[in-house]
Amino acid sequence: MLEFLQIFHPVLHYSLHLLFPGLIARVFFKKKWKSAWVIMIATMLVDLDHLLANPVFDPNRCGIGFHPLHSYYAISFYFLMLFIRNIYIRIIAIGLLLHMFTDIQDCIWIMFLG
Repeated sequence: MLEFLQIFHPVLHYSLHLLFPGLIARVFFKKKWKSAWVIMIATMLVDLDHLLANPVFDPNRCGIGFHPLHSYYAISFYFLMLFIRNIYIRIIAIGLLLHMFTDIQDCIWIMFLG
């Protein structure tokens, strides 16, 4: 079972990063779902802050609270962006928050799977 979970973990992680925003875009932005999906995928650029870490990638490190653009202050700012009336800013905010949600679930996996 542990081996299955270790294989399933990255599949779930990248599905949440790439496919879940598409589902959200399709459901909530029916007329502009393709644009919304592309914008939400573009918010993955938030991971550029990983370049400031040493090592750049550590599969056992929780990025939430570690990387600057994954800090609790940044996440609070992303949440506040939801209240700006511009639809594109809201889509960016949703993309960033979905990204943080994905990374939080990743932290939970790390806690339980080691």
